Amino acid sequence: MKKLESVDDNATIVLVHGAFEHGGRYKELVERLRQDHFSVIYGDLPGQGVSEGKKGHIHSFKDYTNTIKSWVEQANPEKKVFIIGHSMGGLAVIRFMEEKQTKVDGVILSSPAVSILNKASKPLEAVSYLLNHITPSLRIKASQQPEIITRNPKKITEFNEDPLIIDKVSVRWYREFQKATRQAFLNIDKFPDVPLLVMQAEADYMVDARKTTEWFDKVASKEKSYKQWPGLYHEIFNEPEFEDVYRYTRSFIDNHLI
Repeated sequence: MKKLESVDDNATIVLVHGAFEHGGRYKELVERLRQDHFSVIYGDLPGQGVSEGKKGHIHSFKDYTNTIKSWVEQANPEKKVFIIGHSMGGLAVIRFMEEKQTKVDGVILSSPAVSILNKASKPLEAVSYLLNHITPSLRIKASQQPEIITRNPKKITEFNEDPLIIDKVSVRWYREFQKATRQAFLNIDKFPDVPLLVMQAEADYMVDARKTTEWFDKVASKEKSYKQWPGLYHEIFNEPEFEDVYRYTRSFIDNHLI
């Protein structure tokens, strides 16, 4: 975990990355937040990046929610706190909020993975239940195609050359992830009433944007906003339109600093 503090910060931003990747892929976002006088807390989730443990494997989805809790607890309690979660990180933030009921001043979800496209075939899905009991740490190849997550050539090259990108996940990881997507809806009434911004890529080949909208419509936050980004791929913070996405995000944060 990295905690980048500023003596004149406006608030603390806790940043949670997605699956297969790591916190270092958000350096541009972190730098912009720092330039705009925000402290930033971020790192690598269990089984990802340089974190400890077997890569691509978790014992429970709580490994993620407990990690997010530990990051949020590092924030200055006298300043406001916002959480940004992308993709699986967005799902983890949802489950964190539903489980922990932690007081924060705003939640921002970027293409949250409440339902994924191109799921495992029915036979493989059935086998995964059995393998989860017999050999849960067995890892299976998960092909990565950066060309369908961003239209930014620079980010595609960086992805292909990044040694910390993982390309295998365990059977347990897959089953825990799928369970978390269901729990995100089943426990939606436990999501606390905090300001919420959901931003969804319109041209998303990774998550089911219709399910993102469904979750957003059902959540009971009194102050919530939904923004669909026309033409953008899954990683909206890594798209060529980064400046537009950042300004929109910054506007939401600014509106809740008062």
